[in-house]
Amino acid sequence: MSTTANNVVRLLCASALFVAAAAALNFAVDPLQLLRPARFYTPMYSADSRMQDAGLIRSQAFDTVFMGTSLAIHFRQSDIDRLLGVTSLKLSMTGSNSHEQGFVIDAAIARGARRVIWEVDDWIFRDAAEIDSDVYLPVDLYRENFRGIAKYLVSGAMARESALVLLRSFSPIKPALSRSTMEQLFKFPLSRVDDINTLPPEADVSEVYRASRARSAFAYITDPVRSGYLGEGYGYGAMVRNFERDMVGLIAKHPEVQFDIYLPPYSILQWVAMRDASPATLKIVCDFTAYLATRLAQLPNVRLFDFRDVKDVTHDLGNYADVIHHSPAVDLKVLSWLAAGDYAVGRSAPTASLERLKAQVEAYRVEEMTRE
Repeated sequence: MSTTANNVVRLLCASALFVAAAAALNFAVDPLQLLRPARFYTPMYSADSRMQDAGLIRSQAFDTVFMGTSLAIHFRQSDIDRLLGVTSLKLSMTGSNSHEQGFVIDAAIARGARRVIWEVDDWIFRDAAEIDSDVYLPVDLYRENFRGIAKYLVSGAMARESALVLLRSFSPIKPALSRSTMEQLFKFPLSRVDDINTLPPEADVSEVYRASRARSAFAYITDPVRSGYLGEGYGYGAMVRNFERDMVGLIAKHPEVQFDIYLPPYSILQWVAMRDASPATLKIVCDFTAYLATRLAQLPNVRLFDFRDVKDVTHDLGNYADVIHHSPAVDLKVLSWLAAGDYAVGRSAPTASLERLKAQVEAYRVEEMTRE
C-alpha cells in the first residue's frame, strides 16, 4: 500500500475514533438530558430555548406549560408555580412564531402537560417557514428520531459542552465566574432551570425599565424612515390561516388540556404608534383580534384573558423597556391576574375588551408622554 493510501487510512481511522469518542462522551453526559435525567454530575442549562426546550420536556416533571415570545421569557418557573399552584415548565422562545410554539407545546402535551398558559401576540401568526424547514428549531430532537439523536451524539460542539459540564461539576471554577461571564464562555452556563432566560440578579431593573426608554422607542419606530417596520409580517388572511392551524387545530386536538391564553399588556405607545404611523396595521390587528376572541370563545377548553386595556399598567411608561416589553413586576401582576381570573374575556361579549382598548388608543395624546 502506498504512503498516500496509508495516510488516508490513518486519517479515516483517526476521524472515526474522534467521532466515536464524541458519541461516547455525549451519550454518557447527555448535556441536554434527552436520554435520561442527569445522574453523576450537576446538570447545566442553556439560554438557547429552541434547543434547550427539547431536553426540558424530557427531563423535567411538570403538569403545566408556559409558552410565549420575548414578552414571556423573563418569568420564573418558581413564581408561576407559587402563584398558580402548578408544576410548570417555561418553554417561551424569543421571536418565536405560532408554527414553532404549537409544535413545542404539542411535544410537551405528549409528555403529560394538562394545562397550557400561552402568551399570544398577533405577530406570532405571521407567515413563517414550515416546521421541517425551520433552521432555528431542532425538530428532530423533539421527535427523538434516529437522525436527531445521531446528530446530537456525534456533534463535536456538543462533546465540548459535555466535557465542560463535567469539568464544572467537579471543579471550583463556577463560583469564581459571574453569570454574564459564564454565558459568554459556555453554551450551558446555568445550573438552575429557574434561571433560564431570566434577568440576572445584578441587573438594574430601574435602568432597564423606565419611561425615557419607552419614549425613545416610540420616537424610533414612528420615524418615517423606519415606520414601515410596524406593518412587517401583518396580513389578515395569513394570520387567520396560521391561527386556525397552529392554535385552534392544537386546541381541538387536545380537548383534555386546559388552555389559558392571554394577550399581553403592551404599553399604550405600541398602539398609538400604529395609529399615527401605520393605521392600516392597526386595523389588521384589531380585525384579527376580533376574529381570535370570537373563535376562541367557541372552544370549551379555552379561557382567554386580555390585559391590553389595563390602563394602570399600560399607561405607566415606567413599566417598559421599549413600547412592548414589560418589567418583572408586571410579570408578577400577569400571574396574579391569571390566578384570580381577572380580565377574562366573556364568551357572550368576546370583543368588549378590544373596544375598550380602541377607545383608549383613540383618546390618547402623545403629549401625555411627557407627564409619565
